[in-house]
Amino acid sequence: MASADEQDGAVEALQRLLSRALRETGGYGGGIYVLPPRSQVLSAVVLAGVPSSLAMPWARIGVSASGPLAQAVREDRLIWVGAEGELARRYPRLGLALPYSFALAAAPVTSAGRTWGGLLVLWPGSQSLEIDPAWRKALERTCGHAAAALRRAEENGHPVLPNAEPRLTPVPRGRRVTQSQAFAAVDYTERLPEGCCALDLDGRVTFVNATAAKLVGSDIVALTGARPWELLPWLDDPVFEDRYRSAVMSRRPTSFTVRRPDGLWLSLELYPDARGISVRIAPSRLGGGEAATSSAQPAPAEAAVAAGPPLRETGTAPAPTAPRADVLYRMAHLAAALTEALSVPDVIKLVVDQIAPSFGAHAVALLATHAGRLRLRGHSGYGLQEAEQLGGVPLAPDNPSGRAVSTGEPAFFASRRELQDAFPNVVGDDGNHAWAFLPLVAAGRPIGCCVLAYDRPRPFAHDERAMLTAFGGLVAQALDRAHLYDTKSGLARSLQTSLLPQTLPSLKNLQATARYLPATRGMDIGGDFYDLIRLDATTAAAVIGDVQGHSVPAAALMGQVRTAVRAQALAGASPNDVLAGANRLLTDLNPGLFASCLYVQIDLARGRACLATAGHPPPLLRDPDGKARTVAVPPGLLLGIEQTSDYLSAEVALPPGSVMALFTDGLVERPGTDIGFAIDELARSLAVGAHDLEALADQLMQGALPSGDRTDDTALLLLRSMP
Repeated sequence: MASADEQDGAVEALQRLLSRALRETGGYGGGIYVLPPRSQVLSAVVLAGVPSSLAMPWARIGVSASGPLAQAVREDRLIWVGAEGELARRYPRLGLALPYSFALAAAPVTSAGRTWGGLLVLWPGSQSLEIDPAWRKALERTCGHAAAALRRAEENGHPVLPNAEPRLTPVPRGRRVTQSQAFAAVDYTERLPEGCCALDLDGRVTFVNATAAKLVGSDIVALTGARPWELLPWLDDPVFEDRYRSAVMSRRPTSFTVRRPDGLWLSLELYPDARGISVRIAPSRLGGGEAATSSAQPAPAEAAVAAGPPLRETGTAPAPTAPRADVLYRMAHLAAALTEALSVPDVIKLVVDQIAPSFGAHAVALLATHAGRLRLRGHSGYGLQEAEQLGGVPLAPDNPSGRAVSTGEPAFFASRRELQDAFPNVVGDDGNHAWAFLPLVAAGRPIGCCVLAYDRPRPFAHDERAMLTAFGGLVAQALDRAHLYDTKSGLARSLQTSLLPQTLPSLKNLQATARYLPATRGMDIGGDFYDLIRLDATTAAAVIGDVQGHSVPAAALMGQVRTAVRAQALAGASPNDVLAGANRLLTDLNPGLFASCLYVQIDLARGRACLATAGHPPPLLRDPDGKARTVAVPPGLLLGIEQTSDYLSAEVALPPGSVMALFTDGLVERPGTDIGFAIDELARSLAVGAHDLEALADQLMQGALPSGDRTDDTALLLLRSMP
């Protein structure tokens, strides 16, 4: 176990590296994340230039998430997002939560084939489409040094592990200030006719002159250390807080106008930098019912009292439950994240590993109703014994989880004493001191409970309770939707699997193996199919095809095509006649769908193969000497287009030891890649692949689909002629 001093030393080294990266690139903020062994969550250990209120929801990022840092780590490359609007276009979830103008770069921290974490750097406003080469080099240098520091710490037995909160790196001042200069600056602001105020990056007042305090109707002591929109009811509006957030993230001046309860209009101009925000406050003349505005160039303030109707009716203090801007954006982010999770395991993993910890919870558990009890479906932060105690509790009012589910009402306990007073029979000490029990209710029926536990007492303010309750509703909807998806997907996959051959026939002098993988996106089933047909003792037929579309009709049509091809083959038809017969069937059925098909008749006695194709990718052939090539097959029209289409065949030698690979386009079709180039790459992989047919099939599938992210179904059939 690393001592506190040793941990501090490693983290301080990362802080220095981050500060140097910001100086060398002109970035205003960022962070260094670590990826512990066997973990799939990137955790920030140091942050700079970003307020904790904005950073905490993204202090933990799943490697499988859709953001730039996760993508950089997955793909082991630098990701640059510079142009205006590019963030929202490429990463809609992040753009929804941070709708401000800023650029970013994300890079993996790697060494010796291991990913240690990631680096994130932010720049103000919009930047160029391509990252500056000098910036790239500086970031790559920082990643290398960070990886070396993390590696050394682990080798010394003191690895850098995530803490409950990342350490914030202070931004150094641009100049040294003496005490006399500081007093002179205060005197200067007091002589100004306008109000002056300074906020730190978290929006708290660090300095305010007497004029500003008077204009906002408060005093210097009360304002210092407070967030203005939390102290002053008439500023408690998400629009005004959003102006502050925009200034912090974009580093651009912004302004807004607000009406005091007594009718006086005030102009507030915000000037941000890496250490905080300077605010200029002055009376403003407002002509009449315009909406609150924000601009990159602040408008001059005029010392006058407004005579027209209010800009926003803030004269009446809003209820203390008015939603905060950060709450609104966080809920939008959570909703978008949960929408992307398709299956029940995806939702559980997202909630347990990423979302719940962003609320500051030390531990989280997700329970589902089953046979009158709550069953543990996922947890994080709990020990094995504590996790087991959470599961299996009855749906009864004598335990907090059961009562929350039975009544549909969330329960919050700010301390252990509160929990014990409400439930004296609850035993065991899990080390936590505050809890939130959130019922998961979907379509009016309880489906489970989400438990958030905190390692210190927590008062749970009203707005936090409202946000956590809304969070429980989002989780319930996501789980209900995912359960429906899993059910339908399971039925669809069962249908498709039943239409494919369960086993391939055993043939003398011919080895065969097949692979099939469904698409990872969407629930619809595809029309990819393959088959191996024994014709006689020395003859066999191999077929592979792809019916257009991803739907139940496509799968049903696939079954009909496969059956038609098999019937024609067993009747002794030649390859061109087999395809012609299948084509007539499809045009007669007129399903509105087309199909590609490749048919290969293998004569093992002669060592020859006769092939015909209907718009399908040609097969690959690896000769006994190890050279691989594409087999030339006369082109033919897709099945189901023209009833009288003719198909030509071609013969190719198939000597003992040669391997033929038949595949569907899912194996070679990738966005942004020419299919011809992809087929050539597959041929090269076939040439150097394993001799064992099973191992070779696994290599080809993994090599062509390295990320496991498949936009289409994929089928592969390998055949080897034996002596």
